[in-house]
Amino acid sequence: MPSDILPGRSFPLGATVFPEGVNFCVMSKNSYALELLLFDDVDDGKPARVIRLDPRQNRTFYYWHVFVQGIKAGQLYGYRAYGPHAPERGLRFDGDKVLLDPYARAVAVGKNYDRAAAARPGDNAAHAMKSVVVNLWTYDWEDDRPLNRPFSNTVIYEMHVGGFTRHPNAGVAPEKRGTYAGLIEKIPYLKALGVTAVQLQPVQQFDEQDAFGGRANYWGYSPIGFFAPHSAYSSQSDPLGPVNEFRDMVKALHRAGIEVILDVVFNHTAEGDHHGPTLSFRGLANRAYYLLDKNRALYADYTGTGNTLNANQSIVRRLIRKCLRYWVSEMHVDGFRFDLASVMSRDEEGRPLKSPPILWSIESEPTLAGTKIIAEAWDAGGLYQVGSFVGDRWAELNGKFRDDVRRFVKSDTGTVPDLAARIAASPDLYPQPDRGPNRSINFITSHDGFTLADLVSYNQKHNLDNGEDNRDGDTVNHSWNHGIEGPTDDPGIEALRLRQIKNFLTVLLTAQGTPMLLMGDEVRRTQRGNNNAYAQDNEISWFDWDLVEKNAGLLRFARGLIHLNQNHQIFQQHRFWKIHDGDATPDLAGPPPVFEPRRTRADIDVNREQDRLWHEEIFRMKTEEEAHPARIVFHGTHLHQPDTSDHSHSLAYELYLPENGEHLHVILNAYWEPLSFELPWVPNEHTWRRLVDTARPAPDDFYLPADAPPVTTPHYRAEARSAVVLAAGPRR
Repeated sequence: MPSDILPGRSFPLGATVFPEGVNFCVMSKNSYALELLLFDDVDDGKPARVIRLDPRQNRTFYYWHVFVQGIKAGQLYGYRAYGPHAPERGLRFDGDKVLLDPYARAVAVGKNYDRAAAARPGDNAAHAMKSVVVNLWTYDWEDDRPLNRPFSNTVIYEMHVGGFTRHPNAGVAPEKRGTYAGLIEKIPYLKALGVTAVQLQPVQQFDEQDAFGGRANYWGYSPIGFFAPHSAYSSQSDPLGPVNEFRDMVKALHRAGIEVILDVVFNHTAEGDHHGPTLSFRGLANRAYYLLDKNRALYADYTGTGNTLNANQSIVRRLIRKCLRYWVSEMHVDGFRFDLASVMSRDEEGRPLKSPPILWSIESEPTLAGTKIIAEAWDAGGLYQVGSFVGDRWAELNGKFRDDVRRFVKSDTGTVPDLAARIAASPDLYPQPDRGPNRSINFITSHDGFTLADLVSYNQKHNLDNGEDNRDGDTVNHSWNHGIEGPTDDPGIEALRLRQIKNFLTVLLTAQGTPMLLMGDEVRRTQRGNNNAYAQDNEISWFDWDLVEKNAGLLRFARGLIHLNQNHQIFQQHRFWKIHDGDATPDLAGPPPVFEPRRTRADIDVNREQDRLWHEEIFRMKTEEEAHPARIVFHGTHLHQPDTSDHSHSLAYELYLPENGEHLHVILNAYWEPLSFELPWVPNEHTWRRLVDTARPAPDDFYLPADAPPVTTPHYRAEARSAVVLAAGPRR
């Protein structure tokens, strides 16, 4: 063996830089020979050096390792693993294929990269991705740390790094469009919007060629390098550029007070099904990394992508834990949203586990104790765990919130009881005493489905651009086009659509729980009815920055609601709101009442007097135990009488925080005619003031509390399909 080659050691996994050189280590259980390939350029068809590892000196248990003196950060490398190609036994070694290091901290993708070359016979070196040696200790973080903001005062903005600034009108230099550097330039916009966290669609290295019909995989749910920032999002050509540019972005966002949450995909990889390419995991340890079918030549598929990671296998479990620790400790991210997280609860036979080791490991990992962990609590195999996901501190994407709010706003029948539960942080779904209300991640839209503008403009999905004859994408969207499918010049329909968008935003930001907005919803970004734009790396998906000026009124409204949410402690509670029922408010879980009969003036006066006495008693509560919980009282058009019948299309809710006197009243009218709502009692020295009325044109649709006009009558007329927010405060 050459003098600059030493045996190396079996830890740590990956390529680790030392002053004298680099230690390489990779796991490959069933291979009988392994080569380390060193490349000078990412598109080279032949390695500059091939180092064949001796199993007597360079193998310890399952781990192949070697120390190469004299090489440094920036070195390109890959592996070739030799072993049985016996698919019927679950073994898929192919010594012709250049394999990525599963622990590579950076990945280089050349202009000649070809996914298909890794799926057909023969050497693919000229067309392969290459791993990059990274020195983690040379970056100056300037005392940056993860922000550790609690869920209770978090507003999440789900966004796509590339699509945020890729449009020619983004106002960033051409070389920065669609990059981490481009996002940095748009931080002032995010800061002004008021969001406190960005949730980035996948930024772990993915295969952009993994898409139907030769299209580009835009969303990024096709991972191949779990430790590596996606190289195409870097504005630099240097192989080390993505790592440092990603860190620059995190540091800049933190300086603006904005957290970084990564959408991580630990349920499958880009290697696809049994016809797919051999890029990394398959060629190193197929039986360890993947769930296999009973016919071991095939893959179990609980993800809809062709394969499923074996997340509870010890090797994979270690990779996931170490990967998460890396992104927190070395890249300073603040949290993770786990795509199809229910996959991670399955055992090697695909059966759901009661106590999945990987999920408990993530929850109890000390390095992650201050991070946000959010589960998409379902998978493509039919497992649905919203409200029952394992653990004490996992937050969940609340799909029920999305569906129930959509159905109420479009005036479906029988929606009021479910809406009331969603507004109160879904205590019916989350009865566990150890989970706070903000573990419910409330959302109306996300990347997967319609945008908010399309939700009010289309009855059906329009996915023909995806090339799958409109078969892809969800067919149940609870959407409504308001009379015309798609764009229209009809001023009445346009006005109603805009009002409905504001209604959705009002419900989202006045409900208890953690709100999440989709990129561009605040300016009516459209995907032209496409609800599965995963392969649309074009203007269908990109943020159109002309909309910021075109829809300035809606943007102002969204900013105002976020400000309202962030500046009222009543929306930042660590405990569930206390729901008043009994004599005051009917139990919404009980049988629905009938329509309220027409009442006389005397009835109304008696009701108001009872309401005054009830509020005086509430306001008199002095002890800390009594005063601490925020209170929610549900009303209908009449006080303390919510109509939960199948025919009801309205609900009002009163919010009161005794400890600081915050007192709000929210009216939601999804009925197609105006309704008059009685207003709760306030002391004589106070009055109700109008913060929000979605039926009014901008800028009269939103006021800050200091500027809000008073309401001078004991009732409020809510126009058809509108939302109203009132705040009680001293008379001026």
